[in-house]
Amino acid sequence: MKWLSFSVIALLSLPVCASQVEVLHWWTSGGEARAVEVLKSEWAEQGNQWNDFAVQGGGGKSAMTVLKSRALAANPPEAAHLKGFELHEWGSLGFLRDLTPMAEHLGWYPQLPPMVRDTLSQNGALMAVPTGIHRVNWLWLNRKVFERQGLKPPTDWAQFVAVADKLKEQGITPLAIGNEPWQIAVLFETVALGEGGKTFYRKAFLEQDSATLTGPDMVRVLTRFQQLRAYVPEKYAGLKWHQATNLLESGGAAMQVMGDWVKGELSAGNYRPGEDIECLPSPGSQGLFSYNLDSIAMFKQRDPAQLQAQGELAQLLMTPRFQQEFNRVKGSIPALTKPDMSKFDRCAIRSYQDFLLAEREGNLLPSMAEGMATPTNMRQGIMDVLSNFFNDPRANPQQTALHLERAMRSTR
Repeated sequence: MKWLSFSVIALLSLPVCASQVEVLHWWTSGGEARAVEVLKSEWAEQGNQWNDFAVQGGGGKSAMTVLKSRALAANPPEAAHLKGFELHEWGSLGFLRDLTPMAEHLGWYPQLPPMVRDTLSQNGALMAVPTGIHRVNWLWLNRKVFERQGLKPPTDWAQFVAVADKLKEQGITPLAIGNEPWQIAVLFETVALGEGGKTFYRKAFLEQDSATLTGPDMVRVLTRFQQLRAYVPEKYAGLKWHQATNLLESGGAAMQVMGDWVKGELSAGNYRPGEDIECLPSPGSQGLFSYNLDSIAMFKQRDPAQLQAQGELAQLLMTPRFQQEFNRVKGSIPALTKPDMSKFDRCAIRSYQDFLLAEREGNLLPSMAEGMATPTNMRQGIMDVLSNFFNDPRANPQQTALHLERAMRSTR
């Protein structure tokens, strides 16, 4: 029997017919779109109808703008890709359906890793269903470029700079990245992890400690971060993340620092993650796992048919088959305990092993750049400061540390 928190009686009284859902998301690049097709296909196999509500734009900013307008018009979609602090902000406003009755009835909680359950819960209520866990702190490098130049992968940021200088001397772009604020924030986050370490990262972005944000460690991190501006592509402005990945694939750039959604893009281009393109923890962050947890939330509905459709979609998202196929294509790892990783590539297997190790050792860290560590307004303030700093060759690291602390304090 399909479970509804609405009521079992209402469910039994419904005619048997195809369910349909409208799902808002921003999974629109090549690899992401293929992953969405997995979900659409499995939904259609059940005889249901999918109404796609895809909004272009990396990082989801445009999607959230559209979602707010729909919600304020009392016409939200049945489901939406929400995660991190944005998920909790929508939950606090009372828009989201509590999935706790369904989770308890279907025995979901033992299937969820503690981090996943904690991240998706608010005041004891489950507010979304996970779709996959992304690792953010990855370094991707073109193996052929490195072999031709006789270079070894950098394991810290000082080595990264030395390697980048040698690549630049040979006319090779060292670092594939565009100037979108969220891409810059991902790069900064990895520098903060590698140069500052776990304690620094926690104090700065989880505790928002003013002394840490303005102290010598932050100045050192910002100085290293600023140094990397010399290694970006000539046509850096306007370069989307997946276009940066295309540069990496073609050998137009040697390295990319980005989450493992890169892997979905590689697979879409018939590159082999872990072979043609090597995957390593970002410099200095070995043992640490900066995560982005993707999830889908259900907006409150009154129509029993819509409630039933939401329940069916939620159940589908929790199946091992969906989790394996979706994440295998998207580049992430299943958000379930003890997933079958036998069909995944070597980068995913490493990610899963590193996730388990980080979970045991207390080294799982929510990503600031991906909205898992700080509230939405604060994240936007951080990205504005970092983007201005990275793009201004005259910017002062000491002054920028003060600006960063002020931006975070004003948005608490």
